[in-house]
Amino acid sequence: MTLPYEGRVAVVTGGSSGIGLATVQLLLEQGARVALCARGEGRLKDVVSVLGRDHGPDRLLARAFSVLDSDAVRAFAADVETAFGRSDLLVNNAGQGRISSFANTGDDDWREEYDLKLFSQIYPIRAFLPMLKTARGAIVAVNSLLAYQPEAHMVCTSSARAGVQNLLKSLSLELAPDVRVNSVLLGLVGSGQWSRRFAEREDQSMSRDEWYGNLARSKGIPLGRLGDPSEAAAAIAFLGSHAASYITGAQLDVSGGLARHI
Repeated sequence: MTLPYEGRVAVVTGGSSGIGLATVQLLLEQGARVALCARGEGRLKDVVSVLGRDHGPDRLLARAFSVLDSDAVRAFAADVETAFGRSDLLVNNAGQGRISSFANTGDDDWREEYDLKLFSQIYPIRAFLPMLKTARGAIVAVNSLLAYQPEAHMVCTSSARAGVQNLLKSLSLELAPDVRVNSVLLGLVGSGQWSRRFAEREDQSMSRDEWYGNLARSKGIPLGRLGDPSEAAAAIAFLGSHAASYITGAQLDVSGGLARHI
């Protein structure tokens, strides 16, 4: 059986943990060569050591930097072109949520959040676009259900996420037919911030399954649980693959039924 990504090159930002790492692992399993980046150099080295052992070091390229450093992003793109000669898929995965209401979100908080959410999309897309056009490739952005279903305690992030979704829709029109642009809209996935909140739970005797189950019930998730990073990765891999060749400008809801909008 031909692997979906055999002969293809994927780039994943925020690729050393959570959904980013799950995506890197899945793409490698499906035959891709993968370039990943993340801010933490130590963790990135550990991750690449394991991935290289399992899939071959020649199929990996890793760099540690912030995606808000435009020069570093351009250098990363140049390294990918030198090492692999192409880029077929860009997965923009950097960023996390900010808990704040309108009343306690300051000017600098607003600027920082918009800067992170928008430029973590803009800089990688700008840097990799020439290769993506040549390959007639795809961009998949990891966004949040907050873009359509905002929450008052995450007003700043919700607003920025909506801006990102509008940007992606605009790009899907501008870049067609050469590059497809889609996104996944995440609800609650058991990685990143939720893992940290679990570690800081008030009742330390409560297990992860119990705590996540209570959280899912309190949020009204119809499937009754948080998502797994591998489930988000599967959606990302699908949208970036030839199986989704007639899909652009779309968003795939990966929220366990939490979405209420139509």
